[in-house]
This record gives sequence, structure tokens and C-alpha cells, in this order.
Amino acid sequence: MTVPMLEWGAAADQAELAVLAVHGRGQDPGFMRDTARRFGPAPVRFVAPEAEGNTWYPLSFLEPAERNQPALDRSLRTLETCLGRLAERGFDAGRVVLWGFSQGACLLSQLVLTRPRRVASLVIFTGGYVGTEAPPVPGDAVLHGVPAVLRSIEHDPWVPRHRVEDTAALLRRAGAEVDLRIDPGTEHVITDEACAAATRLFTTVASRGAGRRAG
Repeated sequence: MTVPMLEWGAAADQAELAVLAVHGRGQDPGFMRDTARRFGPAPVRFVAPEAEGNTWYPLSFLEPAERNQPALDRSLRTLETCLGRLAERGFDAGRVVLWGFSQGACLLSQLVLTRPRRVASLVIFTGGYVGTEAPPVPGDAVLHGVPAVLRSIEHDPWVPRHRVEDTAALLRRAGAEVDLRIDPGTEHVITDEACAAATRLFTTVASRGAGRRAG
């Protein structure tokens, strides 16, 4: 599978982490790169795939999941392909952060809850699982202890607060260490606080990984 990707940040051979950055509907990897410029310095390599037509699936994530097929499954496979390529480049599961905004955050939420895998951490900006039925809580403790930053806006026009909170609850039940914050407002935006929280997470997780390798 050929997946167009944009990369930036620390050189691959110097980065402590890889960040798989997944854009929203109507956006492209350049949006994620521009957002990442609002983060503080961190030893990470960003890798951002591009959705065909800049859309990962056609309808709202609040619709029944089957109504977004086959695009939904195709997009999930795209992310799995990206993770496989990162592993080939030396970024194993413990060195990969999943970061998404809007539709990208929804897609990543769906990935970790329905196709669970061990990752270093999660950054979910304004999104939640896809469909009308909550997926079962992932088993096998693959998300146990995984730090997750979830951020959203109280009256976001596309993503209701309750879906973000429900997704956070599922992640907690799966064992993730969830940091959830929903700020007041009505716009579909990423706040400066969210960017700062992501940077803190990147640096904390990177330092843990560096310490393990040094030991």
C-alpha cells in the first residue's frame, strides 16, 4: 500500500520518539506540521500520512460505523501500514505516539479501541470512537499504563462533549492513564494549553525511553 507522508522534526536517527500525526477532514499533513510548530522542543520525528481526498471516511463519526465503510476500514489499514513502516525504521511500539485532531483523532480512537496495540502514548484532540455503539473495552492489558492526553472544546460544532468523555472512560477502563480537559468555547480549534500538554507528554515519554535504553 502506497501512503503519501510528510515528515519533519528531529532526524530519524536522533529522535527518541516517532509521532504518527493524523489530520482531520478537509485538512492535510501540512496542517499537522503547522500545529506542531506551536509545540515546544521535543526529541521527536513526526510522520503524517495523507488521506485520499483529505477525508478518512465520508460521513460523521456519529453515524453507525457501517455507514462509513469501506473507507473506515481502509483508513485503519493505512494507519497500521504506517506503524509497520515505523517499526521497520527502528521505532517499535514503545517509541511511537499517536496524535490526531478532529477526524484524525476519531480514527486513532477507533484504532486503539478496536484494534488495540501497545504504543508509547496517545494525544487525542477533539475526537472519539466511531459509530453509535461503544466498542468493547480492549483486553490483554495492551493499553495499561499508557499515558493519554485528551482535549476538546465544550460546545465544539462537530464533536459533542459526551463522546470525548465516553472515549476517555473507555480508555481508562482499558488501563490508560488519561488526562482529560474540555475547555469552554464554541470553535473547532486546538488551544495553546493542548499544545503545551502534548509537548509535556512527548518530553516525559521520550525521557523514559532514553533512560531505559541507557540502562
